[in-house]
Amino acid sequence: MLEKIIPINDLRSPALAVPAAPDAPSGLLLDTLGRPLHDLRISVTDRCNFRCVYCMPKEVFDKDYAYLPHSDLLSFEEITRVARIFIAHGVEKIRLTGGEPLLRKHLERLVGMLRALPTPSGRPLDLTLTTNGSLLARKARALKDAGLDRVTVSLDALDDTVFRQMNDVDFAVADVLHGLDAAHAAGLGPVKVNMVVKRGTNDSQILPMARHFKGSPFILRFIEYMDVGASNGWNMDEVIPSAEVIRRIGAELPLAPSAPNYTGETAARWRYLDGSGEVGVISSVTQAFCHDCSRLRLSTEGKLYTCLFATRGHDLRALLRSSRPDLELSGAVAQLWRGRTDRYSETRTIDTAGLQRGAKKVEMSYIGG
Repeated sequence: MLEKIIPINDLRSPALAVPAAPDAPSGLLLDTLGRPLHDLRISVTDRCNFRCVYCMPKEVFDKDYAYLPHSDLLSFEEITRVARIFIAHGVEKIRLTGGEPLLRKHLERLVGMLRALPTPSGRPLDLTLTTNGSLLARKARALKDAGLDRVTVSLDALDDTVFRQMNDVDFAVADVLHGLDAAHAAGLGPVKVNMVVKRGTNDSQILPMARHFKGSPFILRFIEYMDVGASNGWNMDEVIPSAEVIRRIGAELPLAPSAPNYTGETAARWRYLDGSGEVGVISSVTQAFCHDCSRLRLSTEGKLYTCLFATRGHDLRALLRSSRPDLELSGAVAQLWRGRTDRYSETRTIDTAGLQRGAKKVEMSYIGG
């Protein structure tokens, strides 16, 4: 049988160029638009046990899909070495993603290795993880004990029928809710809950989700259905703007805007007027936030992506495995970030259709959200 493969691993990905002169890290890197490097998102696996319709649809990622062999994945030691270099360049927050990161065996060992890394300021590294919650109940305590700060859990519906249709592997809502409670009990909070909203699929769940998490220790965030990758059949007609989400909630549960927690925060925050918590909206389609994007993504096989909507990565693994010293790797990373010009979400709003006809973008399941 022929394998179904979406070319997420762009063979054109060039190896990072090493500058001719040494370039020691100064703790601050700015790109061409003056944006600092602050966040590093590390994908630890390209595998997932869900087949969500907006990320890894079953018709593409079926039983014959060819995943990366283990030898292609960065080892925990390689990931830690890379993280140390990025921290020296000013990274203060690392998020572990996938695929589903909890499928990576002994992940808590990597968490412990990253937790031990010093920062130039002496402040602890902000170490977080995004998960679908399926394995969280059994992993939460070990992750906390290893040094993880917080988790974000994807949950696209409270209605069990809708949720099972979304994850397409017949996984129950109750099991994710159990994982949320376990994470909160372990101290991995504040736990954030992310709901991707797709018109005609799960938008009926906006208010039930808001009602359920209002007054709870969990922070609910709604994400616009995004045009990430080539496998999810994205259509603008299926996007519900965040403004509409807020209108729906606010009509029953009055809201007021809140200030961001920090510069570059992706979610716009809204608080309930009765003081019973907050919700967030991530408007990556209708309200671009490229102007202060401070994120860099590292794929599970060691390619760097300077934008979530990138069409190619830059091969860092080749340098890692060629016995180059840290100073040369550091200079290559600095050179890449300083040359960064990405602002896809801003240009997309000018000509979405034209960009959709262009080269295939990297899959979200490959580099995380």
